[in-house]
Amino acid sequence: MIIIVHPKGILMKGKAWEIRDRLKTYRKQYKTVAEWVAKTASS
Repeated sequence: MIIIVHPKGILMKGKAWEIRDRLKTYRKQYKTVAEWVAKTASS
């Protein structure tokens, strides 16, 4: 599973079940994808 976060968005590469599982995990931390990108890109 590969996750690349850049200022314009997120790139996820992996099997469908891996991506769904990871999205469920990140859904608990961030409300929107824009919030995820903003907080990750600034770190």
